Amino acid sequence: MNFQAVSRAWARALGSQFHFRMLLLSLLPFFISLLLWGLAMWWGMQSLIDLIQSFFLEHDAFKVVGNTLNTIGLAVLKTVIVPLIAMWALLPVMVISSLLIIGLFAMPFINRHVGKRDYPQLVTRKGGSIFGSLLHSSTSFGLFLLFWVMSLPLLLFPPVHVIVQPFLWGWLTYRVMTYDALAEHADEQERQQILAQHKKALLAIGIATGFLGAVPTFLWLGGALSVFFFPLLAGLAIWLYVLVFIFTGLWFQHYCLAALAALRAQQASAEHQVATSVALEQNSVPQVQSGTSLLQ
Repeated sequence: MNFQAVSRAWARALGSQFHFRMLLLSLLPFFISLLLWGLAMWWGMQSLIDLIQSFFLEHDAFKVVGNTLNTIGLAVLKTVIVPLIAMWALLPVMVISSLLIIGLFAMPFINRHVGKRDYPQLVTRKGGSIFGSLLHSSTSFGLFLLFWVMSLPLLLFPPVHVIVQPFLWGWLTYRVMTYDALAEHADEQERQQILAQHKKALLAIGIATGFLGAVPTFLWLGGALSVFFFPLLAGLAIWLYVLVFIFTGLWFQHYCLAALAALRAQQASAEHQVATSVALEQNSVPQVQSGTSLLQ
């Protein structure tokens, strides 16, 4: 893995993050996410809370959870445990929807912005499409949800769960972002080559941003205050997720386009060497023939 290339892409992404166009870009996904989640919570939040409440009553879960909270010194949360669970249940879906909105609405703009400013020499071969992005993202989301459900028992071992979750989010981010970052400039063959040659570096970027994406999660650790300020915290969390994912998109974009430029330079150099060898062979044939005629 080329740490220098990863670090260089990080520095360029950080510089691009504070460009006024990128700051303005964060507003569109934020308002779209806020609108969708505002409607979803207004329509279904109470139903989700009622469902969890019914489950707790039917299975006598209040007693078990209450005893557990008393044991660990968090008895104050007993009165708000149901809405807290509802909030935590919504968190993965909120993150996935933010990532999907960034991929659909922000990544094409990020692609053009970075390409024109930093890699104007790269020819666009348009190997990706919106439909391809949706299909690729849907497949990745399906696999992620499967792995995420399989990891739920790790909640019984919090230190392990805290470490595993960013790796899962990192894998998902790596899968989604690499396709979108190369959709405009690379063709299918080039994209597959870059994924094969730079898989470790791209996965490392994904895991790093997976840990970075865990930062908004701490907004939900306020206990009863989290429930009381839920609408405000939800809006703030969505905005932070949008900023994190835009930076993530810029990081992947800079790394992938730099890798694509290096790949094409290697191919051009190899083609030049082949052309030079063929030209030398062709030039040597008449000389051999003329030498033979003189001997005769």
